[in-house]
Amino acid sequence: MHPNKQSVTELRPGIFQIRGLNGSSHSYVIKGKYLNVMIDSGSDQNFPVLEKGLFQIGLKVRDINLVISSHEHCDHIGANRYFQECAIIAAYRLAASKMIAGDYYVTMYKSNDLNEIPMRVHLWLENMMRIDLGNYSLRVFHTPGHTSGCISIIETTCGLLFSADSVFAGGTLSYIAESGSVGDYLDSLARLRCFDLQALYPGHGRISTTPMDDIDRAMANAQQILDGRAEGEPEIFYQKVAEN
Repeated sequence: MHPNKQSVTELRPGIFQIRGLNGSSHSYVIKGKYLNVMIDSGSDQNFPVLEKGLFQIGLKVRDINLVISSHEHCDHIGANRYFQECAIIAAYRLAASKMIAGDYYVTMYKSNDLNEIPMRVHLWLENMMRIDLGNYSLRVFHTPGHTSGCISIIETTCGLLFSADSVFAGGTLSYIAESGSVGDYLDSLARLRCFDLQALYPGHGRISTTPMDDIDRAMANAQQILDGRAEGEPEIFYQKVAEN
């Protein structure tokens, strides 16, 4: 089986990808020396897959200390409800305000999800915040474009980019949501381009070991949208139709 197709893959020592199914985002779990972190919990319906994945890597829900939500869309935050009693839920401030308000239009939340209880955000993140795990160091980068509240996480010691929906393998762009902007997208990608990145761990699709090439292609695709070129339209990821 190809490593990107396994339900749980250890990407680096103590860093795991739990693949999302049926439109859910992937979840990334980092076993830290000081605390255990999850980047995106995925959709509500995907929680049984997530729980099984945690069990495979020797963790339970209560063992997760911090859940970082990359942005406010339901395919990334739906399972937060299962962690918010035992873990700190964190999100960038522009995403946090939408999450706690229950803005179902912006979050694209489905009324038939398993539970309808208010979302909590305990920690409102700001750009450039650092999270020290002892064995790994995470930096929060505000990368608007897909939405206004999108963040990417860079593990600075190894050059690992947890890009969520900011950039995908091959330079595929995410669609521009209600609060998003192509101009912001280009600026975010240009700032990410300044780092010496060694791997790309996106919210959907396959991982990549050529993140700089992926970002360059994504920037070209974004510029193509701004230029309004009719031919050779760039590939754009739409959550409802794309395959994981």
